[in-house]
Amino acid sequence: MEVFGDIERGLSDLYPYRWLIAAVLVACAVALVAFAWKRGWHRAVARNPVRTAVIAIPACAVLFAAGWYTLSPLWQRSYLEEASPLEAASMPTPAARSPTAPATAPPASTTAEPTAAVFPRRTHAGSFVGADDFHFGRGTVQLIETAPGTYTLRVEDFSVRNGPDLFVYLTPDPSGESIDGAINLGELKATDGAFNYEIPPGTDVAQYANAIVWCRQFATLFAVSALSEV
Repeated sequence: MEVFGDIERGLSDLYPYRWLIAAVLVACAVALVAFAWKRGWHRAVARNPVRTAVIAIPACAVLFAAGWYTLSPLWQRSYLEEASPLEAASMPTPAARSPTAPATAPPASTTAEPTAAVFPRRTHAGSFVGADDFHFGRGTVQLIETAPGTYTLRVEDFSVRNGPDLFVYLTPDPSGESIDGAINLGELKATDGAFNYEIPPGTDVAQYANAIVWCRQFATLFAVSALSEV
């Protein structure tokens, strides 16, 4: 399907000129209808309704199915709001008081003790941008270490152009334009909102430069966010 991806990317390059192109296409359609009417093609269709139907109905069915699969996601939106792993850390924990506790605090120890890491904690952050004018993307992304060596990818205030077969990846490619060596975190949960992806245990997140939204069907990048340490 990469050939369709090349076509789709070529069309997306024309997106900034969409209104001019639309005007030209309308003018061409009007000229074609006028030409067909002048040549009397409408009379030929009227004389052969069965032959016209045999050709037109399957053609329209194929075009409708293909158009619906590729174009319907453009106006289909979805929303999801999941809790952040950091919310648990921000909730106050009431201090436990023992009825037998001494009235005076014990003397402070003179021996310094190492401070244990507090989880969950942010380790990386970034912001999504679209691959081009057509494939828009925005929102923030965080890598959250929920336990030693266990990470969650968190996206917030997120919105992206919808499309068929969209997935979220962590990729080592510095440009974010390839999924070679990337980790597939799963299908895009929603076009808008805030949600989480669990990263496979044992993943060395330092090896992955970007989080991306990728169309597997057409091998096309929709949105990318660099991951920087915080």
